[in-house]
Amino acid sequence: MSVEQRIELCRTAAVEEGQAIRVEAAGLTLAVFRVNGEFFVTDDHCTHGPGSLSEGFLDGYEIECDFHGGCFDIRSGEVTAPPCMEPVRTYRAEVSGDHVVVTL
Repeated sequence: MSVEQRIELCRTAAVEEGQAIRVEAAGLTLAVFRVNGEFFVTDDHCTHGPGSLSEGFLDGYEIECDFHGGCFDIRSGEVTAPPCMEPVRTYRAEVSGDHVVVTL
């Protein structure tokens, strides 16, 4: 039996529109994105190499890794451009008050 854990990641104001920040919480390193007023959360580490997705280049819902230039859809984690082959893990983000939270 697994127990769900809600984790506050950051204040909503900490993530500017069209930007991302890196957050460490509950032993995870995550990227929190804000696009069109919505929040999206993925693992921060690229599945292809040592790149940090929160330091990548966000274009709409696509994040380009700053290391090898591979891309992912931040909504689904699916690869949208090589050299990445494996999707990145995503987490369902919610806004609770003025915080971005995820449930693990």
